Amino acid sequence: MADIETKSRNAGKQLAGALACWEIEGGASLPDSQRNCDERASLTGDEEHILQCLGAAVIVQWNDLPTPIQRQLFDHAGSVGEPRHTIQLKEQIARFLHNHKDDARD
Repeated sequence: MADIETKSRNAGKQLAGALACWEIEGGASLPDSQRNCDERASLTGDEEHILQCLGAAVIVQWNDLPTPIQRQLFDHAGSVGEPRHTIQLKEQIARFLHNHKDDARD
């Protein structure tokens, strides 16, 4: 069971890392000399769509999630990008969550 969880966690990190790279790049392809994100993982269009839907579902339910779960998700999301950009990414995520905290209640 632990082996399956580890594989699932690693696959999730790989997918999340690829999505984070794609978003950092603005959704556009970079020249080969700048493609360090592509080395970690590449997503199909379907996989990107799935991650976007899952992310949107989490945001809609964010305020109803227990605080420990919010912290885990926040920490994990902030660590999937480039290590040198972790602080910036966490700031962007925090700003996004703050700006959209009441979106589901509209």
